This record gives sequence, C-alpha cells and structure tokens, in this order.
Amino acid sequence: MNAIGIGRVLLGLMLSVPMVVWAAPESPQAGPPQSRMAPADGGGASHGPSFGQETTSIQALTSAGNDLVYAGSFGLGLFRSEDRGATWTKSGQGVTDPFILTLTTGKDGTIYAGTFRGGVFRSRDHGKSWQAINSGLKRQEIKALLAVGDAVYAGTSDGVYRLSATNDRWSVVTTGLDDILVHALALSSDGTLFAGTSGKGILRFKAQSTGWVRQQHGLKDHEGMTENFIRVLTIDPEGGIYAGTFDGGVFRSGDGGDTWRPISRALPNDSIRGILFNSRGLFVATGHGIFKTTDKGRQWVPLNKGLTSMSIQVLIESGAGVLYAGTSEGAFRSDDDGRTWHPINQGLEGGAAPSPFLFR
Repeated sequence: MNAIGIGRVLLGLMLSVPMVVWAAPESPQAGPPQSRMAPADGGGASHGPSFGQETTSIQALTSAGNDLVYAGSFGLGLFRSEDRGATWTKSGQGVTDPFILTLTTGKDGTIYAGTFRGGVFRSRDHGKSWQAINSGLKRQEIKALLAVGDAVYAGTSDGVYRLSATNDRWSVVTTGLDDILVHALALSSDGTLFAGTSGKGILRFKAQSTGWVRQQHGLKDHEGMTENFIRVLTIDPEGGIYAGTFDGGVFRSGDGGDTWRPISRALPNDSIRGILFNSRGLFVATGHGIFKTTDKGRQWVPLNKGLTSMSIQVLIESGAGVLYAGTSEGAFRSDDDGRTWHPINQGLEGGAAPSPFLFR
C-alpha cells in the first residue's frame, strides 16, 4: 500500500473515534470533516483567506429567474442581487446564523437557506425577510437542501428530513441514517433518493422500501481505495448519477447506483465542490479551478480564465450559458459557458467574518 492509501486508512481510523479539536482553519473548507465542529465541507487543498480578511467566502448560490441571484457567505450572512450579480445587497433579515452552507430555490420561487448551527430559513418575498423552519429537526447543522417539485429535503448532521407542506414540520425520511452527516442529496426520476455522507459513502432509499441501503460496491478509485466521503451528488437527464468526493475525484453510475466507476483520472484536482451538466458538457468545480469534459472524463479542459481565486466552493447554472461560481474570495459570473469569468463582488465586500469556533 502506498503513502496515499496508508493516509486514507489512518484518516478512517481517526474519524471513527470522537474527537474535540479547536483549530481555526485557513478557510471554511480546509481539510476533511473531523467532527461536527467542522463548519463546512472540507477536503483537498484550499488557499482562501483566513478569518479577519476583507474578502467574502461564498459557500452557496441559487437563482430565481434570469436576474435574481442569492449568495450565502461563511460568516457574513446572505446577499441578494437583482442584476445577475452586478451589485449585491444584504438579505438576511430574520436569519440568526451568518454561516450559510447551502441554498436552494423551490418551484414557486421560495428560497431556502441551510446554516451551520441555526437550521433552515425560508423566504417567500424574494429575500427581503426570512423565517426559521426548524420544527422536527433533531440537530440544526444543515449541509444540503434539495427542492424537487413540491418536496423539500434537508441533509443534516443527523440524517435526511423532509418538510411537510401542511404544518411546516420536518420528519425523518426513513431509518438508517441516525447520527450520520449527510453532505449531498439527489432524487432520480423514479423517486429514488440518494444521500452522500461523511464516512458511509452513498446510501439509497427507494420508494416503498423499508429504509436506507448503503451501496455495497462503493466508489473505488484507480488504486482500489474506497471513497466514503461524498460532497456532491447530481443526476443527468439520462439517469446517470455523478458523485463528487472530498479528495477522490468524480464517479459515475449508469445503473441506478449499483456500480460506480471513476471518471476523473485526468482531472488535475480531486477535491470536488460542485458538478453540473448541460448540453455542452459536464462541469466540475474543484479546490483548484473549474474543468469541463465532453467525453465522460477522458479529457478535462480548464475553464479558469478570469478567476482570481481557484478555491471554488459552489458552481451553479442560471440560464443557457450563464454560470456562477462562489469561491473563498468572492463570486464570479461567466456568460459564455465558463470560457471567461468576471468578478461580481460589488456589495459582497464585508468586514472580518466572526469565527465559527466559539464555544458557548
């Protein structure tokens, strides 16, 4: 076994033992999640700002229509833009936790924000005001939000929940994920729900089944090591499932999650922070830039012209050819499918972000 393999085995052993460690990382994404004290996703190299600098780390993005965009920062709360990011204003009235980890938009334009320690917040007036919706949640660390049709799901530090439209209460989707940190969610066209976890790989819940089932074949890289720390999940129109890992690259399943194959051997960085696809290709955001493939991973083309920060935290598409990237040093927009990028930080500048590692 080489040094990388030994390191991953040791990491797995460390993560199986509860630890309490206090250390301020270089950025909100520095290193794999060691415990629930870790404020945000980790894995891979990150060269973002330390706490106290003026740049704003953008961890989450979502859009509503062609012009309205929302950005969630790590420590400075929520921002809103009505002009595709040209200018931003604060948009967090009612949000009690400034550490935003995830954003999603419902089919009716409702915006949902998931936070590090304050649970879920919702806005029905285009981000002007927000209300907490945490009834039923056991813990309030929200890593993933998924709005599909009339359903809203939350991936938390205690499994997966679904929001009831009748009484605004969250309920556990099904058994099998107690005390497991869920980083990513995806729903297939047949109603199967997939959860990407911290340490347990990918689990699947089929409609009418009895509970979550862990994918037995796992995600094995080119060296035969199994990747169990999943940061990103997405499903293409043909039903192909893509999984981005913390430090093991990208995997694809063409059979509903039964088997997986790595597709990122030629990718320069294995810390995956975002995956999206359109008719022009598959786009991947990493800890060192954005890349595109049109041949299912055999070749990757860098799409980093204009980016001044390569530590990408989130990547979304809003309209044909329009991409937004959140980085450890602000936000960027591309109007040409990622070929060129422009900073969109007017109004995102802020003072020193508070440290999330404050004991209460």
